[in-house]
Amino acid sequence: MGIVEKEKVRLLAIQLESVIGDIKLNIETTQNLIVENILKYGSVDFVFLPEVWTVGWHVPNFIESSESLEKSRAVKMLCDVAKKYNTNIIGGSFIRTGDDGKYYNSCPCINRLGEVVAVYNKNHLYSYYGDNEGGYITRGSSPVMVKLDRIKIGLTICYDIRFPEIYRAYRKAGADILVNMAAWGKTKKIAWDTMTTSRAVENQTYMVALTQTGMLHDGKENLGHSFIVDYEGKILAEINEKEGGIYAEIDLNKMYDFREKCTVLKDIQNSYEVIEK
Repeated sequence: MGIVEKEKVRLLAIQLESVIGDIKLNIETTQNLIVENILKYGSVDFVFLPEVWTVGWHVPNFIESSESLEKSRAVKMLCDVAKKYNTNIIGGSFIRTGDDGKYYNSCPCINRLGEVVAVYNKNHLYSYYGDNEGGYITRGSSPVMVKLDRIKIGLTICYDIRFPEIYRAYRKAGADILVNMAAWGKTKKIAWDTMTTSRAVENQTYMVALTQTGMLHDGKENLGHSFIVDYEGKILAEINEKEGGIYAEIDLNKMYDFREKCTVLKDIQNSYEVIEK
């Protein structure tokens, strides 16, 4: 059971079209896509999945699809795949019933042994333009940075991308990679491309920007533009609209060297209090 060198990391992100409300089919589709792409690329260190891939983005379906972490069919599948193919999995998100009886939009993080080592609950809930996630889901109380194979990954889900403060907090805490796992609407492509790339550039980190593709409901569509971008904003791999996987091998040494040459964080002021005149 080898541990990857910190400098070189192999990333695989899976873009798929979830069928709203059909958990069984979505699990089968996702498992097939993960395995197919792992075999295609030989082996990978991290697999990333999008938001609510288990049930699709239709908020009224969330509660009936909810499962506890321990009994989740999706989490069990991911644990089995992680162990069998010796990879870490950042598991997108599913609707989780917490021990407190509340519902969360949760990302499970799974190590190479098939063990759940961290869970991130979406911190910002999207409740605009006919959606009311906040009416069903309880927001998470804090960011979560997971450490796997000595790599530190800052976790965010969809609407979190509009709050740069969470990403700066991850960077200050030592994040090597940032990820946003989304089900992002097709009409908001400029916002998606701009904000995800900006989070990478302003924090000098690699970024996995991952969303679903395909139809939602009432004629709405997911964007289907997932990509992996480096610390300078260069796209290393991307996919548009179709289902599939994108792969990139990143070199963390290059990122660390860049940070040493361009010490942006040292220039942050202690206060940005606005003086009104």
